[in-house]
Amino acid sequence: MTDSAQPLRRVVLVDGSGFIFRAFHALPPMSSPDGIPVNAVYGFCTMLMKLREDTRPDHMAVIFDTKGKTFRNDFYPAYKAHRPPPPEELIPQFGLIRDAVRAFNLPSIELEGFEADDLIATYARQAEAQGAHVIIVSSDKDLMQLVTDRVEMFDAMKNRTIRAAEVMEKFGVAPNKVIDVQALAGDAVDNVPGVPGIGVKTAAQLIDEYGDLDSLLERAGEIKQPKRREKLIENADLARISRDLVTLKTDVPVTHPVDDFDLLEPDPDVLLAFIATHGFKSLAAKVKAKYSGTVDANGLTEAGTGVNDVSVTKAQYELVQDEERLKHWIAQADYEGTLAVDTETTSLNAHQAKLVGISISIKPGEACYIPLGHGLGDDDVAPVATGAAQGGFDFDSEPKEAAPAKDIPKQIPLKRAIELLKPLLEDRGILKVGQNIKYDKIIFARYGIDVAPIDDTMVLSYVLDGTSHGHGMDELADLHLGYKTIKFADVAGSGKKQITFDQVPLDKALDYAAEDADITLRLHRILKPRIAQEHMASVYETLDRPLVPVLAKMEGIGVKIDADILRNLSSDFATRMAVLEKTIHEMAGEPFNLGSPKQLGEILFEKMSLTGGKKTKTGAWQTGADVLEGLAAQGHDLPARILDWRQLSKLKSTYTDALATHINPKTGRVHTSYGQTNVNTGRLSSNEPNLQNIPIRSEEGRKIRTAFIADKGCKLISADYSQIELRLLAHVAEIDALRTAFKNGEDIHASTASKVFGVPIEGMDPMVRRKAKAINFGIIYGISAFGLANQLGIPQKEAKAFIEAYFEIYPGIRDYMERAKDFAKTHGMVRTLFGRKIYINGINDKNGMRRSFGERAAINAPIQGGAADIIKRAMIAVPDALTDAGLKTRMLLQVHDELIFEAPDDEAERAVKVIRDVMENAAHLTVPLIADAGIGNSWADAH
Repeated sequence: MTDSAQPLRRVVLVDGSGFIFRAFHALPPMSSPDGIPVNAVYGFCTMLMKLREDTRPDHMAVIFDTKGKTFRNDFYPAYKAHRPPPPEELIPQFGLIRDAVRAFNLPSIELEGFEADDLIATYARQAEAQGAHVIIVSSDKDLMQLVTDRVEMFDAMKNRTIRAAEVMEKFGVAPNKVIDVQALAGDAVDNVPGVPGIGVKTAAQLIDEYGDLDSLLERAGEIKQPKRREKLIENADLARISRDLVTLKTDVPVTHPVDDFDLLEPDPDVLLAFIATHGFKSLAAKVKAKYSGTVDANGLTEAGTGVNDVSVTKAQYELVQDEERLKHWIAQADYEGTLAVDTETTSLNAHQAKLVGISISIKPGEACYIPLGHGLGDDDVAPVATGAAQGGFDFDSEPKEAAPAKDIPKQIPLKRAIELLKPLLEDRGILKVGQNIKYDKIIFARYGIDVAPIDDTMVLSYVLDGTSHGHGMDELADLHLGYKTIKFADVAGSGKKQITFDQVPLDKALDYAAEDADITLRLHRILKPRIAQEHMASVYETLDRPLVPVLAKMEGIGVKIDADILRNLSSDFATRMAVLEKTIHEMAGEPFNLGSPKQLGEILFEKMSLTGGKKTKTGAWQTGADVLEGLAAQGHDLPARILDWRQLSKLKSTYTDALATHINPKTGRVHTSYGQTNVNTGRLSSNEPNLQNIPIRSEEGRKIRTAFIADKGCKLISADYSQIELRLLAHVAEIDALRTAFKNGEDIHASTASKVFGVPIEGMDPMVRRKAKAINFGIIYGISAFGLANQLGIPQKEAKAFIEAYFEIYPGIRDYMERAKDFAKTHGMVRTLFGRKIYINGINDKNGMRRSFGERAAINAPIQGGAADIIKRAMIAVPDALTDAGLKTRMLLQVHDELIFEAPDDEAERAVKVIRDVMENAAHLTVPLIADAGIGNSWADAH
């Protein structure tokens, strides 16, 4: 071990080779002043800067592949033989990127004969052995075998951490079994042969059942499936070779130990010289701000934005602690006509958080913070003891005690501040800008303030760029301003010592809160003009912006939950589980722990001597769902009852127990939070709790929905679009036969079955209709013959014939599919009927699987996104329509294509007519939109 300037605690190893290609494909072509392609270089530099800041390592290195063959080619010459050469525009950038790493004063590591993955593996194990925490910056699946408690991966492009759970999701096994799964499945890209016919899912099942590759190959003759057994026996040597190919070396004779990778600051002059040479003007501003502290007047804006903001400075951030200064800021905001506003609270739960302060910005660089609840211990709105704090951090489990009176800083009384701010925040002639302003609207609404009109920088960013990047303030500030914002942990600490914002000293609170408003205003000046320039005004102004106050109101109302029903359901599930447990014990002839796979395996395969049991490497019997289902199919009752017990256990823990924890103690209602910027197609997400995942079709799911009830004297209304995506397909693909069927009110699945299979609708076999239904909905998602065969349990050849017959009946659908794919390949995105851009990843990828996935997304996205836009249009129009009709009915929930309302008993029928009329006229298509509606005392009754 060499002398290191600092101890080895947090080591970041960057997969430089992977970074190069991701940067190259993520950015449009760029050239340096002398004409050399540099888009990958620019992207690489930007990511390196962000990585240093985000990961905060004490040791860091960038690892590259070398040219030529590696030791793997010595024993398997075909390894990576089919990989195409890199794009011509990328080749001259390889050397420049290595220069960039050195300009950032980071080690650039490579070793002839070894791949970057082997070097990363070696360094990761070196650092782990010294007790360090290791972050491997890569999304390469081959590196997932290295994940341990101390080693994790980080996908910088998706801002996603990869730990054991994510590896399990990817491969179906723990990290220490990844090698065996890859050995069986192979890798077409790297020309790793694997075992023909064995995919990742099957490989995971086999390794899970037999424990490891060697055990599997030794016992291959025991496998029941003839083809699988034959393939494994015949290709055992290929599997072992594949294992050698995918196993990363952890003992590479590296010339520089990991201790040498101390993180050093770059020399600003060297780095700026490199950046200037290649014409990265906006990057130069970021480097100056970060490393030299000098930025010119326009240095923090991208060229061509037309924004002449000064650099971010806190010199004009003011702490407002008396009425006169607050009145001054209100007058200035009134004069300017636009202000950015942000609230500081004690929790991300807007329905229970305590308001701590308000920040306002009226010009770039001019912002104030108005503290209202620092050190007061004010119980006006009690903070959540265990909620997530502002910035996504958890508070301690115990409420904080109020500060002694002598420590309470000077502040304007909350009630008086609200009185002064209310006219400004409600003035329809003054635009209020926020970052995720829905949260602030809910906070202000609890104090009697209806903030309007509004703009939202988070929503603006989403409308413009979709999910091509995140839309949080930190990322947007870095992306558009080249500025690193103050993190919540910087002012409130982290971990067990973290404090709530009401305990943050005012000097720190000022910088943090005022900066939020300042940056929001700056982002607004950059993003808002793009809406018109990029022809996205219709989407923003008619869909996403007007939806913000609608969602805020829905969340504020919430939906009433009968806690007794949930408790009774939990009790019922527990009772039924107990009965099942007793029955199972009687069947087994002895008591045992049903939740113990070990004990269950011993009962099934040792005591009862059931056939088909397999052991893991550790000697434990396999008792997964597939094993139990197989035994149940053989007619064994005990494994069937175990499956019943497990199902009830899942319902109890996931739904009936968990939902109860989300009931607001003050309102008796559940207040979900809708996300507008999380889903690529424009659909809304539901969080804390997710009410869009409650089982719909099962009897148990219906029982859970009985707990969602109407308030006293009211009814719930469920209004649901009927087959909206198929109707959209008929419209956009211009399918006359489908249009006619919908216009005539025909059973569309029976109609399709009649045309495809040549059978009359009257007296049709339900199975025939089911096949047509699977094709109808499968076509929307670009289903393949293989997928349809699996879904229907029929031969692939038969499924292919069904699809071909379908296209002959509806030829316009195939034309639409080809148009959608061609458009996506040319533009990198598709558009919905209303103009929303949906970016399609992988549509031009050289990897066939990724390209195929992109093509299916291109087909489906305009349909699914169009349906999302239609229900948004309905959500925006329904509240006003109900008010105009003199009704008090309130919209509570949106669940996919369904809207839930609460209506007084005496107006429910009238409300249904208004709601259906709005929903069915939310878009004018060449087919009718149909909304089915029901009324009941609970969601289950109404649906």
